[in-house]
Amino acid sequence: MATTQVRTYTVREGLLDEWVQRWREEIVPLRLEFGFTLGEAWVDRERNKFIWTISYDGPESFAERNQKYWASSAREGMDLDPKDYLVETDVREVERVY
Repeated sequence: MATTQVRTYTVREGLLDEWVQRWREEIVPLRLEFGFTLGEAWVDRERNKFIWTISYDGPESFAERNQKYWASSAREGMDLDPKDYLVETDVREVERVY
């Protein structure tokens, strides 16, 4: 069974569009390469929020695969530190009911 997370990020003032662009161009392709499935992504401009869903359904746990993603040379070489963009993160595991 797939594990799905809803991730809500509060992005630093003035950096929302830059974050979205880097997420699309850098994070998404690498996440897909590591076998993750991405659902939808939204912005709440009024609150500087970026919300997205990510799933993994493979032989490893989500946590194990996520650790491999973060430890990869491709991720380390990305020159993208989330702390430069994100003020707060909220990650929740969810179950689909419909």
